[in-house]
Amino acid sequence: MKQFLMAVALLAAPVMAADAPADSHRLALAAGYKAAFLCSGRWNAGQDEAAITRDDLTGIYKEIEPLIPALPARIDEDARTVSVTFSNSLPPRVAVWRPLLGCAQLPVGASADAAAKVPRLAPGVTRPDLTATDALAWPMGDAKAVQPLKDRKQRAALDRLVQAAFTPAYRSARTTAVIVLKDGKIVAERYRDGWTMHTPQRTWSVAKSLTATLVGRAVQMGLVDVNAPALVPEWRMPDDPRAAITLNQLLRMNSGLWTDAPGNRTDEVYLGGATVRQTAAVMPLEYQPGTHFNYSNNDIMLASLSLSRTLRRGALAFPFTELLWKAGMTRTTPETDWRGDFVLSSQVWMTARDLARLALLYQDGGKAGAEQLLPPDWAAFVERGDATQPVGRPEGYGAGFWRWSGMNGLPEGTYAMNGNRGQYAVIVPGTGLIVVRRGFDHVGEGFDMPRFAADVVAAVR
Repeated sequence: MKQFLMAVALLAAPVMAADAPADSHRLALAAGYKAAFLCSGRWNAGQDEAAITRDDLTGIYKEIEPLIPALPARIDEDARTVSVTFSNSLPPRVAVWRPLLGCAQLPVGASADAAAKVPRLAPGVTRPDLTATDALAWPMGDAKAVQPLKDRKQRAALDRLVQAAFTPAYRSARTTAVIVLKDGKIVAERYRDGWTMHTPQRTWSVAKSLTATLVGRAVQMGLVDVNAPALVPEWRMPDDPRAAITLNQLLRMNSGLWTDAPGNRTDEVYLGGATVRQTAAVMPLEYQPGTHFNYSNNDIMLASLSLSRTLRRGALAFPFTELLWKAGMTRTTPETDWRGDFVLSSQVWMTARDLARLALLYQDGGKAGAEQLLPPDWAAFVERGDATQPVGRPEGYGAGFWRWSGMNGLPEGTYAMNGNRGQYAVIVPGTGLIVVRRGFDHVGEGFDMPRFAADVVAAVR
């Protein structure tokens, strides 16, 4: 009980006013944020410190952003680590990069020597040759991906809309990429200066849709049953009521678990170097499972944890060998905590084209080429709103995806992957359209994606 109360206190601690004193733990979180993004931006995306600072370290959590510039960072190119000093009595916060798995933060107080012990993929798991895969035809590669619309009037209208997405016309002008697909082909694509089709950035909560997709892959392989209790070892004590929570309920944010607030910031995992197991897995019930919607990072982290516990030794390689590479997503990096559990509620780096490929997998009925990666009805499963829904919001929630039917006049059955700072992929059934937008939106200026997607549909149909 003492450990549980301490965990709850830690989870609630970071949510404070921006003008609150910069206590030591708040500084540790700010240092962790800086270390994590410098690490991922440098070695996942190949960016320099100035670019990362401009994009990933500005317009962020208001209680952390003012502290970041004064915290000294050391980038070690040889060790692939970033160390950020924040205290006179504790070691710097450290993030360490690993091939394919990206960056993991060490816990507060850990020595940099611990970076060598962070889990890595087995030597035999290596990324496909990018030169060879890029030469493949779209969507497995990049060849013949772009096929502009034949109708000149539609093409001109679409080009104007895409150009407008990089201006304040849709509230935020901080767009980095827009891709529009029609019937599986890219009919419009634009990037901001310095950005390319191979530049990844953090997905934020779009990662939740990837989690649902990985679960779908495991269902197709006969490895899991979404309606069976989730495999969370911390819940297996006798008489623990949480043991009845299903994987389906976790994906639909209907677990009934308590969180510190709607949205469940989970700063201790994202910024503090805590693990998924020591945070998400200790939350008590607040509602009977299946009776209450609460948007929760914890639910998705627990769904991923359950999948990993089912897969056991093959868990780290599974996303790559069984889903990402089979779908042509060769530049997607799902990151883990320092114990090796994926943080699949947010910490994934993905290019705009890889996000388009993920959406296309759903539009194509779960097929990538000739291989059925997902159950044929998985798209209907993730879009279906048969669980308790959000209150006071125009959109509904499925399983790792938002339900956008009717928003701004979008067609029935439209569903979307959404992430913080303006990450979107919208799938519009019956039209053959997929609309992707990436950005670095600041707080309070979110990109109006429902209106943009509706405008695209109107221009192209």
